Amino acid sequence: MTAPSTDLPSSTPVATTPTGGPRRLGSLGPVGLVLAGGVSVQFGAALAVTLMPRAGALGVVTLRLLAAAIVLLVVCRPRLRGHSRTDWGTVVVFGLAMAAMNGLFYQAVDRIPLGAAVTLEVLGPLALSVLASRRAVNAVWAALALTGVFLLGGGDFGALDPLGVAFALGAGAMWAAYIVFSARTGRRFPQADGLALAMAIGALAFLPLGVVESGGRLLDPVTVALGAAVAVLSSVLPYTLELLALRRLPASTFAVLMSLEPGLAALAGFLILGQALSALQALAVALVIVASMGAVRTQVGRGKAAV
Repeated sequence: MTAPSTDLPSSTPVATTPTGGPRRLGSLGPVGLVLAGGVSVQFGAALAVTLMPRAGALGVVTLRLLAAAIVLLVVCRPRLRGHSRTDWGTVVVFGLAMAAMNGLFYQAVDRIPLGAAVTLEVLGPLALSVLASRRAVNAVWAALALTGVFLLGGGDFGALDPLGVAFALGAGAMWAAYIVFSARTGRRFPQADGLALAMAIGALAFLPLGVVESGGRLLDPVTVALGAAVAVLSSVLPYTLELLALRRLPASTFAVLMSLEPGLAALAGFLILGQALSALQALAVALVIVASMGAVRTQVGRGKAAV
C-alpha cells in the first residue's frame, strides 16, 4: 500500500441542512451498511459450515464466487467498454484479493478453530486502520479492538497449527488489500459494476482450484443450491453494502469497524448454535464495541469540524 493519505478518503462527507447544520443520519448511514454486511456474513458462515463436508473448503469458495458473480453480472450488467487501463488494473487486483481472502480463510478454518482464525484475520484491517489514519487517537481505538479480539480468541495461540495461523494471517493481509481496492473500485466504476466485474475475475481465477479439490461434487444440485445461498449471504449482500459504505466512509474507520466481526460471530454462534459466551468473551466483545464506537465518533467529529 503506497501513500494511503492520498489514495484513501481523508474524511467522511457530511451533508448539510438548509441552515448549514450537519445531518447526523447521513454520517451514520455508512456505519449501518457495514454492520448489516457483517451480520449477513455470519449467517452465511453458519450455512457454509454445513456445506464444507459436501464440497470441501476450496469447493465452497468456488461455489460462493461463481454464484455471486452470476447474480451480480445479471443484476448490474456492467459496461465493459469505456474504462481505462488503470480502471481495469484496479478491478483485477480487487477480484484477485477477494478470491485470495476467501481461499486463505477457509484453508485456515480447516486447520484451526474458527474463533482463532477470525481473530488472526482481523489483524489485517486493524493494521490498515493505523497505517491509513492521520490521527493518533485511531491507533488507540485499534489497540483496544486488538485487545478485544485477542481475548475473544482465548488469549492463547501457542497450540495452533502453524500453517493454519499462516493462512489466517494471509487472509488478514488480503482483507486489508480488499478494503483498499474496494474503495478505489467504488470510485472508478458506477453503482456496483466494479464489484460484479471483480467477482467474475475472482471466480474465474479460483475455479481451477475448486475443480481439482471437489471435482463432480460441485455439480450436485443440493450442493449448488446451498452454495448459492452462501454466496448471497456471504458475498453478494455484504460486499455490495461494504462497497457502498466505502464511498462515504474512510478506509481507516471501516477497518476498525471490521473488528466487530468476531463479536458478530460470537452472537451468531449463541443464537444459531447455542454457544454461550464466557465472561472473558463477553469482555472481549465489549472492548471491540467500545473501540468501534470510539472510531466512529472520532470520524463524525472530524466531519463536523470540516463543515
